Parts: sequence; structure tokens; C-alpha cells
Amino acid sequence: MATVLPPPTKRVKTAAAERAREQQDLDGVPDDLGSVRVQFFDQANGKPTGAPVSIPVADATVKNLELLLNTLQGNDVSERIPYRFTYRPDLDLKSPPTDSAVDITSDLYRSIIRPGLKTTEDSLSLQFTPQAVFKVRAVSRCSSSIPGHGEAILATMFSPSSSSTMVSGSGDSTARIWDCDTGTPLHTLKGHTSWVLTVSWSPDDTTIATGSMDNTIRIWDPKTGQPLGGPMKGHTKWVSSLAWEPFHLQEPGKPRLASASKDATVRIWDVVSRRIEMVLSGHKGSVSCVRWGGTGTGLIYTSSHDKTVKVWHASNGTLAHTLAAHAHWVNHLALSTDFVLRTAYHDHTGTIPATDAEKREKAKSRFDKAATINNVTVERLVSASDDFTMYIWEPSTSTKPIARLLGHQKQVNHVTFSPDGLLIASAGFDNHVKLWNARDGKFITTLRAHVAPVYQTCFSPDSRLLVSASKDTTIKVWDVRTGKLSVDLPGHKDEVYAVDWSPDGGKVGSGGKDKAVRVWRH
Repeated sequence: MATVLPPPTKRVKTAAAERAREQQDLDGVPDDLGSVRVQFFDQANGKPTGAPVSIPVADATVKNLELLLNTLQGNDVSERIPYRFTYRPDLDLKSPPTDSAVDITSDLYRSIIRPGLKTTEDSLSLQFTPQAVFKVRAVSRCSSSIPGHGEAILATMFSPSSSSTMVSGSGDSTARIWDCDTGTPLHTLKGHTSWVLTVSWSPDDTTIATGSMDNTIRIWDPKTGQPLGGPMKGHTKWVSSLAWEPFHLQEPGKPRLASASKDATVRIWDVVSRRIEMVLSGHKGSVSCVRWGGTGTGLIYTSSHDKTVKVWHASNGTLAHTLAAHAHWVNHLALSTDFVLRTAYHDHTGTIPATDAEKREKAKSRFDKAATINNVTVERLVSASDDFTMYIWEPSTSTKPIARLLGHQKQVNHVTFSPDGLLIASAGFDNHVKLWNARDGKFITTLRAHVAPVYQTCFSPDSRLLVSASKDTTIKVWDVRTGKLSVDLPGHKDEVYAVDWSPDGGKVGSGGKDKAVRVWRH
């Protein structure tokens, strides 16, 4: 019989820990490296900020680079903006852009000098992108658990203007509007005759659309809870997804809505006259998701169980591209501009423009700011599929995918972009949430803690936190930068199907099989 080593004694353990600590200290930045010349460039327009500056390598941490850049820009101490820095080799060589960018995670030494990308003799060109100016705190407690629904809750969504109202759709054929500040029900939206599968709040905060298993769509007034007219009939099977026309593209007073259905069609509705404007038919299977993009005159993206993603012109309903790469059903789509399209002219300051023209102008400028990279307006699309993979697309430039994201061991159910457009989070039936770089599709980290399939994820508005809802009855909040679990939120008594983080960052709303809506806050 082989000799079994005895377990290590306490003394051996402490000695090993001490040794590990010493080795970690050796991993620090050497003091004798001198300094390096750095020049900052704005990622949105490529313009330099200030002249090249010489900084000591030992002090070239992200925090210090932020301080330096804020000083160069003349920002007040109270108005310091947090930045993210990337190094692009093609900037130094004045060559055309490539995707070989390196994110500066901790300091210049570890990210650039130690891997040998540059030496201290060279001058570095660093691109900066501002992170969210406001900071969202992780939700840590359940402020209210509100009963009311008679069946499982299938969808939740906060109002784009604030975190005080939320709408939920349920298997009891109703949708309900909740007052999240007091934890009480406001209105019950009755009318559907079967499960309410999807709810969508219009970006201007004036209407709610619900799609149901009874093949109809209904429009409601969130202030009164009354239906605005009768059901919108046309689909022959249930409605699986809804998308509003981006606010800055709407004709004044004539918002449009796109609905996707299991009958393999997508219908564009004029919400005011309640008529079908166009039917987009071309998919051969159930349409699982629809998204309405904000570039140009608008593009509509649809994903289907026929393994394809189709891109349509919103102006005339013609097919622009068919994106075929997946080997199984496509479950979900996300746009890099989803967050600004959802919130339109509502931002973290809470000021709302007075006139319609100003509102449209503000929505347009917010969209342009979110979608501009290197002076080009780019809207990226990511598709998640049952073939365990995801693809990133840029449909405006090419029908070939930019990147294929491999790593999930089972079906990928849900995918979402961070509000700043830099990260992608995907939730799979393999119990994992994975984070990816949205620029080149590189894998960043796996968030492991759920013990059952993860159904949905949602980023906080400042892109620093991520919340995930799972079959294991818990909601978990993750710190995106470290990839660690920030807060574990048990409380639901059964599977959690839907979760949403309010656009002002104040609250998280969730619902699931236990029929109660829960509101979480800091």
C-alpha cells in the first residue's frame, strides 16, 4: 500500500502562507525602470488630449493615470471622471485600426511593459473612454415582496424614467404595475386571455405594451392602468418579443412597435391607429427575439428557431441581410445600444427636456455618444443560441461575424451588453454567467456560484455590477471588474425567471415561479 502523507500541520501551513506572501511582494513593479512617455487620445474622435507626459513606471497605475488625465482636462476635484484605458499598437504606427487592443487593468508595467509590447524607451499612445459618471451601489436587501399575481411571473421591466414603477407580466393572464417605493400594487392590466409572455415600456414613458399567448398585443396607459383601445390582432400564434421604435427615429406623435411571434412573422404596428404597417415574413421557424436599432433610418434585427438572424430596413420592411452561422435555434439578441434606446432622453440627472423637439435632440445626442467609436457610428449585435455559442455581428459593415464566443457547456439562454457597450454577459443552462470583451469577443471570466441554469442577467446602469437570476431561487450581484460575487440575494421560494435593474440604478426587480414580485435595494 502506498504511503499516505499526513495532513500538513498548522506550522507548515503558516510557513507556506508566509512564503506565498513574500513571493507576491516580489511580483510588484521594479523601482529601477525609470519613466515612460504617455499621450492620451479620446476613443470617440481620436483627438489627443494634452502633450506627451513623462511618468514614472512605478506609479503608472490606472488610478494615477485617471488623476493625470483629469488634471490635463482641467476637471475640478469634485467632477473627476473615471476612465478606462486601452493601448492600441496601430495608433503608434499610424496604421489602419486593428482589433489588437490591450486593456490596462492594473498598471502599465503589468499590461504593456512586462509582456514586452513596449519598452520604457518608447512613447505610448493610450486611448481613454469615460466610465459612468455616477456610481450604482450593489443592492443588498429585499425592500418588498409584493404578492398579487396568481401564477408565475414571466417578465419584468422598470419604467425608463425612474425606479419607482415597474411592470410585470404573468401566467395569470394579467400584467401589473407596481409602486416600488411603497411596495404596493398600482394597477392590474386585465384583458389578455392567456399568459403574458413579454412586457415593454415605451422609451418616452407614456405607454406599456404587453404580448401574450392569446396571439394579441395590448397597449396600456401606465398612469391609469387603462387599456388604450382594444387588442391588436394579427398574429396567428403567441407573441414572444416586443421592441419599440427608437425615440429619436419616431415620427412625432406616431410611435411604432415591432412584435415577434411563433407564427414565424414580425409585425410592425402603428400604435396610435392600432394598424399593422408591415409584416416581415421570411423566417421559417418561430421568431424568438426582435430588436429595433437606432442607426440611420433604423434597422430591425430578428432571431429565429430557423438558426438565422435577419436584418430588415425599418423604413420599408425589406430584408437587408440574413446572418447565418448558428447551428441551432437562436434564442436571444442584444444590441450594444440597448440601454440608451430603452431610456431615450432620460438620464441619471433626472432632468427632462420641455419640448418634443428638445427631447428628440437629447435622445439623438445620447444615442450618438453611445454608438460612436473612432468617429464611426457602430451598432453591434450579439446572438445567443442553443448550439452553446454566441456570435458578435456588425450588420452595417458585413454579414460575416466579427467573433465567435465559445465556452458555454450547454444552451445559451440570454445575452446582454453593458450600458457602456464594452462588455457582454451571457447566461447559460450550464449554471454559469460568462463575461466577454464586446470589442473583439475575447473571453474575460466566468462567474460561478449558481447551482442551476441561469435564466437572465442585467447590468447596472454604470456597467460596474451585474445581476443574474437563476433556477436555483437566488439572485446574485457580481462585481464586473473583479469577476467576484458581490452580494448573494436569497429570498424567492422558487425559480426566478425575470430580473431587471432600474435605469437610475436605485432598485432591482425580480419575479418568478413563487408569484411574488420582489424589489431589492441598497
